[in-house]
Formats: sequence, C-alpha cells, structure tokens
Amino acid sequence: MKTQLLIITALESELKREALPTGVRIIYTGVGKINATLASLKAIHECQPRLIVNFGTVGKVNPEVTGLLEIGKVIQRDMSAEPLAPRGITPFCPYPYEYFSIGGEHICGTGDNFVTTQDAWLKSQKVDVVDMELFAIAATAYQFDIPWQSFKYITDDANVNAGDDWQDKMHYGQELYLHKLNQLL
Repeated sequence: MKTQLLIITALESELKREALPTGVRIIYTGVGKINATLASLKAIHECQPRLIVNFGTVGKVNPEVTGLLEIGKVIQRDMSAEPLAPRGITPFCPYPYEYFSIGGEHICGTGDNFVTTQDAWLKSQKVDVVDMELFAIAATAYQFDIPWQSFKYITDDANVNAGDDWQDKMHYGQELYLHKLNQLL
C-alpha cells in the first residue's frame, strides 16, 4: 500500500495516534538508532511513502532556540572512531556523515545517549538540538531516495535536569505537531 506521507515518531507519548487526522499513518520506533532504523526499514517496505515526516522531542544545546524547530541537517554525534575518522564520521563507510532535509535551518545531533552535560564538539559543529533517532531515520530514507522533514519540540536544556524535564514536557509538543501536520497536508 503506497502512502503519501508517513510520520515516524519514537514514542506514542510524544504524539498520540488518536490525535491524528483520519488516514494519516504513524509508526513508533522506540528509543535509539537501532530501533529507529529497524522500524523505518519496515515502514518504508510496508508503506512505500513519498515523504517521511519525523516529529519528536529534543534537548537544546544552543541556548537561543525554543519551541518547535524544523531540522535542516542531522549528524551522528556519538560516532567516535578516532584516529580512523574524525568524530561524527563512520570510517570505511560509503554513505554520508550528514543528511539534509527538504527544509529547515537547524542542526540536530543524534546519538544513543541522553545528553546531560555540555559538549564542546556539539557547539563546534553548530548543533542546535540533540535527539536519539533522527540520524537513523534520515539515513534509512536516503537509502530509499525518500525525502524527509523533521520537526522537533524542545523539552530540556541537555543538562543534569534533562531526564526529569523531558518526562515532564514530552507531550507538550503534540498540538504544535498537529498544527504543522495540517499545514503539510
């Protein structure tokens, strides 16, 4: 079954299925890059979407950003294979080390850890926000030549309070996501 637009979100607590307009397909990946890759592969195979839209929550690294952001580029923040390759680049890999969406200006750094401290490398890469799934979703979309967009709601300051702040605020972005979705439809 071909789907025009496929929403991929990590958790139902971020965007509830019953809140979506009729006919809009959503896939929940679970947390992390492996889960996001597997769920994205399965969803692409089953739905054959023309566009993937990722809605999700993020911690902010850039103190100037707030609210809902459209992500323009994503990098992998936890790939560290130095001296074989600089941080963020997978050695001996023919695929890009950064992926670009069809819109947006903000940079997201994806990694399989919850960021709770400052990281000078993230600032040097001009990363605005951090998450745990987008790089995997974008890389999978790239493999199938499917354009993608991502809208991220900031829940925390990627500091020592990030876990508690995320749990308190993860559902706050839903109304903003739904407004953005109505614009996309």
